[in-house]
Amino acid sequence: MPDFTYTALAKSGLKSTGTLTAGSEREAAAVLDSRGLFPLQISTAREAGGGRFQKGVSGRDLATFYGQLADLLHSGVPLLRALELLERQSPNKRLQGVLREVRLKVADGTGLAQAMALYPKAFDELAVSMVRAGQEGGFLEDVLKRIAVFVEHQNDMKSKVIGSLAYPIFLGFAGFAVVNILVIFFVPKFEQIFIKMKANGELPILTQGLLGLSHFMQSWKGMLAAVLVVTAVVWFRRWTRGAGRTWADGMKLRIPLFGKVFLSLSLSRFTRILGTMLHNGIPILRALTIAKDSTGNRVLAAAIEQSAENITAGQKLADPFRKCKYFPTDVVEMIAIAEEANSLEKVLIDIADSLEKRTGRNLDLMVKLLEPIMLLTMALAVLLVVLGLLMPVFNLGSTVGGEGG
Repeated sequence: MPDFTYTALAKSGLKSTGTLTAGSEREAAAVLDSRGLFPLQISTAREAGGGRFQKGVSGRDLATFYGQLADLLHSGVPLLRALELLERQSPNKRLQGVLREVRLKVADGTGLAQAMALYPKAFDELAVSMVRAGQEGGFLEDVLKRIAVFVEHQNDMKSKVIGSLAYPIFLGFAGFAVVNILVIFFVPKFEQIFIKMKANGELPILTQGLLGLSHFMQSWKGMLAAVLVVTAVVWFRRWTRGAGRTWADGMKLRIPLFGKVFLSLSLSRFTRILGTMLHNGIPILRALTIAKDSTGNRVLAAAIEQSAENITAGQKLADPFRKCKYFPTDVVEMIAIAEEANSLEKVLIDIADSLEKRTGRNLDLMVKLLEPIMLLTMALAVLLVVLGLLMPVFNLGSTVGGEGG
């Protein structure tokens, strides 16, 4: 159920604010009424917290926060005192502000998970769900420690992916910039040489197209086209993060080569979190509900949720996963054997490690393929520009040579 923040008026006339969990705003209002409070404003927790801290916090800082909070709680430090200490010690001003707000909410009686849910840019759904499960099960310190390890691990994976793709991306931007400079600034200098050939209709088609492209890119139409392209890219990114998220997530899994990498990353996150949840004693259906969101892919999460609905008392986890097209056969078989050996939580972590190694190998292969592809593309583009400029010269030379003969 979602969390709601409220501002209500007590019978004494004093205003009070807080957070509660309910199925809807109507149900939240009924809860407040039963407490003798008259609701003045009720809004979802994510709406309330999104405005003040729009920018997120780095994964490295979050991992440090989770680990230190787990250590403090394990040492017997009260939650409010621990939050206050971490707020003062945090070198990240943005995280300091979030922790201050979370501490104030907890001091007012709000649960830690509910307070964290107010700031989705800092604490994602997975972390909030795990903290809530840890609070309910009485093992909050262990959950926080595992979240810290998970966030640190995912941050390392993200850095590895970005580092691997940095050079191909640089080649793409460099090639694009070089071709644009040639077309916009270099090609026009040759136009005066080709005036007579153009008038006689002797200018090659490639050269005509090159000059036309140069004129277009220098005109207001070219500028307008560039603005439209940038606008379309920005709109598309926002759409794929909102209404089009499901479509985009489905496309990610179908992209040649890259689709396998996205799938392996998503499944590795899912199996690691599921193994962590089961290790902490969370029932399997509850663990699946929490872990499915860790995939970061709505299509895969929906498939896992549908599979979880088929799990009944006594049924193995591997059976519905075997029918799900997104789970590799070897992964399903490992889960099946682990269930028979009663070592599912350990094997799930091993599967996550294996999938991440497989992702690393696939990523290395893609990078090795991308680099020559980007170089060849850039060389081909430059070659077309050079040929477009030299072909008229060659034709002119052959004509002069023919007349001289």
